[in-house]
Amino acid sequence: MTDGEATDGDATDGEVTAEGITARYYETESERVLTFEKGGSTAAVAQNREGYAMLKVRPTADGDELERYYGFDMALDHAAELLGVPPHDLPIPEDAADMGM
Repeated sequence: MTDGEATDGDATDGEVTAEGITARYYETESERVLTFEKGGSTAAVAQNREGYAMLKVRPTADGDELERYYGFDMALDHAAELLGVPPHDLPIPEDAADMGM
């Protein structure tokens, strides 16, 4: 199983769409994952399942790590840059609101 796959029994814990951007939050066996998609462009923010490690920004949920951040806001800034949108346009599912250190 890769880090980008949901574990058996895990459904999408949160999904919201706003400004043409769909955000999905789910947990895998080892990570909390927040993905964004807009018009075929994607970005992902991941954190360990315990929620205390730095956030990893990736181009996709299972893509190579691009950068690590302590703060959720900084990770969201980078994700928004990958999508070509302002950070405040990113919808955040309720279950993902506490990501970051």
